[in-house]
This record gives sequence, structure tokens and C-alpha cells, in this order.
Amino acid sequence: MRVLGIDYGDRNIGLALSDVLRFTAQPLDTYRLTGRDDKDRTYFKDLVLKHSISEIVVGLPLRMDGTAGSRVEKTRDFAKWIGKAASVPVVFWDERLTTHQALNVMHEQKVALKAKKSVINQISAAIILQSYLDSRRSDANVPQDR
Repeated sequence: MRVLGIDYGDRNIGLALSDVLRFTAQPLDTYRLTGRDDKDRTYFKDLVLKHSISEIVVGLPLRMDGTAGSRVEKTRDFAKWIGKAASVPVVFWDERLTTHQALNVMHEQKVALKAKKSVINQISAAIILQSYLDSRRSDANVPQDR
């Protein structure tokens, strides 16, 4: 089963997908919200079924000092909505500096300015998801007390 990573925005939602072994995250798509609950709900339900998604990771836009800003509540509302729409568990992951990291990646890859606008949300979602996947693997490698 795969994990879906989400970089939530008011209009555009960056999507990334893990491989089946949950080692890597790849950019998947950018979904533009339609404002029609039924259409948006159907899109995410179909996405979960098509890719056998068992968990969703949503980037949480905390301030640099770790406190919740105005975007956090909107993101939490969206996460609650998508959890119900897709019928899978949703977890939050700190997304501080992911947009900055995504811009650096695109700069290193010499992505054209026009193309940057269409993929920045996807790359941010992939960074959020990869960070989450890496943390899960490190947690699994910690020896347990017996």
C-alpha cells in the first residue's frame, strides 16, 4: 500500500506518491480545487483506489518558531475533509521550508520559470512525503527495550 503526500493550498494541491515499499516519494500531480465538493471528493476517492493508498500525509504549515499560523486551521479542516472523502487515515507533517527546498531543487535542475509554477506544489509534496517516509524508517531501526 502506498502513501499520498499533500502540499495543501487554497486552490492548488501538490500531490506526491510513495512507492509500494514506502522508500521513495515521487511528484504525482497538482490538483486544482473546483469548489464543487462532489467533484473534488470523487477525484480523491478515485485517486486512493487507483494507487492503493492506505495513508495520507498532509504538510502542516507551522511558523518558523513552531507555532500555528492562520493557514494551520484551514489545513486541518482540509485534512478532516479528505480523510472522510478518501476513507483513509490522515497524518500531519511539518512542512516548514519545503517551498524553499523545492525552489532549490528546481534551480539545481535548471527548471524553466514557466514550468516552476506547474510543479512547485508537487515537488513540495514529494519533499514532505519523503521526510515522513525517512522518519518512519529511522523509527523502525531504533532498537526496542526488552
